[in-house]
Amino acid sequence: MKIVFMGTPEFAVPSLLKLNNDQEIEVEAVVTQPDRKSGRGQKVHYSDIKEKALENDLEVMQSKNVNQKEFLDKLAEIEPDFIVVVAFGQKLSPELLEIPKYGCINLHASLLPEYRGSSPIHKAIIDGKKVTGNTTMYMDEGWDDGDIIYQQEIEIAEDDTVGVLHDKLAKAGAELLIKTLKDIEAGQAPRIKQDDSKATFAYKIDKSLGEIDWEQSAQEIHNLIRGVNPWPGAYTFLNGERLKLWQSSVSKLENTDFEPGTIVKANIKDGILVQTGDGILAIEKLQLPGSKKIEAEDFLNGYQLSSEEKLGTN
Repeated sequence: MKIVFMGTPEFAVPSLLKLNNDQEIEVEAVVTQPDRKSGRGQKVHYSDIKEKALENDLEVMQSKNVNQKEFLDKLAEIEPDFIVVVAFGQKLSPELLEIPKYGCINLHASLLPEYRGSSPIHKAIIDGKKVTGNTTMYMDEGWDDGDIIYQQEIEIAEDDTVGVLHDKLAKAGAELLIKTLKDIEAGQAPRIKQDDSKATFAYKIDKSLGEIDWEQSAQEIHNLIRGVNPWPGAYTFLNGERLKLWQSSVSKLENTDFEPGTIVKANIKDGILVQTGDGILAIEKLQLPGSKKIEAEDFLNGYQLSSEEKLGTN
């Protein structure tokens, strides 16, 4: 079968490689977002997908708007059986959706209709979910609202971060994608309409999401810390300095009378324990501006923290 692959970030890489290594599949072209410039020298950066495509001698196509007629004509000339979309980042027009023989197939990192949108992995962890998964679907004109083909469940461990769960989902999703395409071609794939009344959304996140509200419970804060690691990162303030928190756990200690955000204990034996709106949070890995991420024990060897000191005041 002939496919055009559309993707941009690291999440899409396992799917591209899996498809390219399959003997029954020909990746005719790889479509990704335009190169971007960043840093002081405005250095040009390729997307993760472009780098992998070039490494594998695949044709790369880029456009700020893949729905323009000139670009649509190029896609139509390929006459693909499928257009496969994994975290691409542009909305596809009805004209583009009609180009491939079997349709445009999307891999989405949630159990749709839950968590439609751009940040389903972050949201699943922040919400304290124990299970999430991948969905393959026929693409429609809306965001993640097409008919479901297959779904697979992935358990979320208590210490999973976004980075860890991202990799689990990306690897499993690549396998699901292969099965999906082959079953569609063989006429064996199901097609299940989504129940829009059950839809929830995971909108684009920014750095402000990482600020800790100590009025929340220890479990909610622990979930936030995991749910924004490695990006955008959770943070609070200590004596006016931004303090990033990278790893935590919920302590078994009972609530104290201290206000939320107050340090209950800070010593080598007990670690850094903070009162929250409900429960005690143990801070296990943290980082001050200009410093490296370090364990709480190492932090306490070089930085004096006292009990009853309060976090969160800028």
